[in-house]
Amino acid sequence: MLTEAKKAKLNQFKSVFIEYTIPKTIINDFDKLRLHHDLAGEKPCMMLSGDTGCGKSALIKHYYDNNPPHFSDGRRKVPVLLSRIPSNPSIESTLKQLLHDLGQFGAKSSKRLKHGNEIALAESLVEQLKRSGTELIIIDEFQELVDNNLGKKRRDIANQFKYINEKAGISIVLVGMPWIDQIADEPQWSSRIFIRRFIPYFKLSENPKLFIRLLMGLANRLPFTEKPNFSKEEVVLALFSISNGCFRELKNFLDSALIDALKGDAVTLDKQFLSSAFKARRPELDNVFEMNVNEIQGCEVEQYSMFKPDGPQDEDPFIDTQFCKKVPLVQLLKK
Repeated sequence: MLTEAKKAKLNQFKSVFIEYTIPKTIINDFDKLRLHHDLAGEKPCMMLSGDTGCGKSALIKHYYDNNPPHFSDGRRKVPVLLSRIPSNPSIESTLKQLLHDLGQFGAKSSKRLKHGNEIALAESLVEQLKRSGTELIIIDEFQELVDNNLGKKRRDIANQFKYINEKAGISIVLVGMPWIDQIADEPQWSSRIFIRRFIPYFKLSENPKLFIRLLMGLANRLPFTEKPNFSKEEVVLALFSISNGCFRELKNFLDSALIDALKGDAVTLDKQFLSSAFKARRPELDNVFEMNVNEIQGCEVEQYSMFKPDGPQDEDPFIDTQFCKKVPLVQLLKK
């Protein structure tokens, strides 16, 4: 078992955020959008997409945590509203979710805002956004509007966001899977989305230095005085092999290895603990931390996941992320 002090160290690393190039750009975008709140004219919106595990949710949570609700002049202020599209959304459930996340905790069950009174919900939301001094709305899981193939209902929900954008005078960031691009092509949004950003997986064949910088950033944030050397070629390739360039997979693996290192009172997260974590995770595979650099194989992303609702009825509309065949990763470094 971990002591409370060690749990605190683990939790600190689990919530760590690395501001490499793309996240820095997106955070700068958020700041620019907030500047429009006090300016005249149209409030531009933004679309942020990326495949599962690329770090979208971690990024927006990091931004929210650095711009949290607070009290000013006796009133609760919410400079950044972080919300999400509920599963199987309707206008009512979507607006109530926004009100709830804004701090109107009775919104989901309020009798005053009863079923069928979407206009009252929207007006109440706009009023509360103004009272809360909200400067930016970030809405996660926006692909739910596509996944549920809502037709007219989807357009009606999109129109409500258009209304909020105009009446509250607040920029909105739509966040979701790669196919939220389908939303951007609809008339309600096509002219409003000024910024489009996509967070890709890491690729050794295109930018190995970026992946190495990420690893070094993670190493420097591990709760040890002696920081591990994650820039060694064999460690870089082994960690890429485990993650296939997906940030979440990489982070989950390092979290597991860190638990073992903390339990063992280690002075750093060395190759021994990385190797043990791999054995526990994939005992049926040859251990990548026991191979030489020429033996380590892995994959890079070839095509991100897609949603095609117009395909044959007997086909799954969701198409998983496609990766290349396994190859020796040193070959990718030479491209």
